Amino acid sequence: MNGNLDHMSVERQVFPADANQAAWLRLLLAHDGSTTRLCEAVAREPMQVLLHHQARVTEAPPEVRTHLGGASWLCRVTSLCTAEGAVLMDNLSFTRLDAVPDWFLDKLDEGRAPIGHMLDALYVRRERVATDAALQQILWDQVGARDDAASRSYRIVTPEGPLMLIFEVFRAAVTAR
Repeated sequence: MNGNLDHMSVERQVFPADANQAAWLRLLLAHDGSTTRLCEAVAREPMQVLLHHQARVTEAPPEVRTHLGGASWLCRVTSLCTAEGAVLMDNLSFTRLDAVPDWFLDKLDEGRAPIGHMLDALYVRRERVATDAALQQILWDQVGARDDAASRSYRIVTPEGPLMLIFEVFRAAVTAR
């Protein structure tokens, strides 16, 4: 764990199914900018990164190969939390290792900086993509609290080509601010 979260319990709740939250959820899922920045704006504080899992892999779900190409990736499972431990979102990402700048990979290896902050230094666009249950299960196995309704998948593309595949889920704390 990172930041102030080392000795703190982390609170994670599924996104409320309340009809009053439906428009907010549609906005979150349709947003095509930095979800890190969005969470920080809602929470009115910088996000803490809780790193659950990070590994370089040469075997990945078929969608990773289809959407990113390459032969090796950095697989990372994180949560974005407040300093008090409220989880605003959980994330699974695969980063194509042969397409990522060294400085970007160094920051990922540190495990502290939200990806959204690092992407600010690159020219990127986000493209919505479909992922299947097997890929999504990687996230659920790490963090639990499956919530298909508040989840989405997209890839990050630079002018040089695909860089990252991200599957993320918004949590109830993003509504309670």
